[in-house]
Amino acid sequence: MAEDRKDDINRYLTGDQGIETKREEWIGQHIGYRYDVNLLPDYSRLTSFLREYIEHMGWEDLNWLEDVHMGYEEGRPAVFDRNINGWVTIPEGMALPDNQQDRDMLARELLVKFQNSTRHPLVELKKAYKKF
Repeated sequence: MAEDRKDDINRYLTGDQGIETKREEWIGQHIGYRYDVNLLPDYSRLTSFLREYIEHMGWEDLNWLEDVHMGYEEGRPAVFDRNINGWVTIPEGMALPDNQQDRDMLARELLVKFQNSTRHPLVELKKAYKKF
């Protein structure tokens, strides 16, 4: 049985087996890009903003942005911001690339820009609750 399970390419999707890392065990789910290389960002498609951002931060990869993708909220293109637990819609009239990888890179760029803008809800929380 264990040998059959090892050869089952869908074992991570259909069974309770496969949560192999401490991180997966802790969050209770699989880390998708460990099993599906298509979920990894294509770094040749980085926007110039993201390239400069990664370089400025001293990072070697997108790490926390790898699971950020362009989605839809009420029929409008949007990106999910985990910090506010909500969707941030893309400005109306903004042209979107035809390729999903390019749309995901744009979503990552827009998310970073929004999180660093004065319009982000956490800015108000910081003003209200910071002690010094």
